[in-house]
Amino acid sequence: MSSDLAAGRHARIGILISGRGSNMIALADAVRDERIPDAEIAIVISDQPNAAGLAKAAERGIETLVIARGGRLRADHDREIAAALGAKNIDLVCLAGYMRMLSPEFIAAYRGRILNIHPSLLPAFPGLEAQRQALEYGVKISGCTVHFVDETLDAGPIIAQRPVLIHEMDTVESLSARILAEEHKLYPEAVSAVLTQVATNA
Repeated sequence: MSSDLAAGRHARIGILISGRGSNMIALADAVRDERIPDAEIAIVISDQPNAAGLAKAAERGIETLVIARGGRLRADHDREIAAALGAKNIDLVCLAGYMRMLSPEFIAAYRGRILNIHPSLLPAFPGLEAQRQALEYGVKISGCTVHFVDETLDAGPIIAQRPVLIHEMDTVESLSARILAEEHKLYPEAVSAVLTQVATNA
């Protein structure tokens, strides 16, 4: 991230979504309320033209952009996203329900500046349907994890975690809802901590 963050410039955050964008809204509201201080959401990009989160972002006055996959190679698609983020001078990329693995080229371009939130206590239950995995395995505690994104699946360095107890009568839906409520708290806290650390070390 740019060293001038220490000089008082607002950190510019870009968010990638594929669907409803509830974690994107949690981040946007945290920026608005200054729970993520000295930051702004500069752009929200979706790979899905009909993503509900696009309208939610626009309602909050956040610039949105659709970069559809269109059958292209992942590297070509990511190159267009990276160009759009670069044009906005993005400091930090936050994945919020973005349902596509990023290419090695994209990760290299934003190494150490891409965050993701996952609905399990990683390294347990990476990948899709983490809540279902937790219930089928029979664990008593699950939760959510914010981590840096690298070339591995949900295995980058962990930034923060929040546990969620699993109830005997839980379904995938009930567990998912409780984990999501904690995600909305944890993600802004983690983003704030990362940006504070960067500004301190710049």
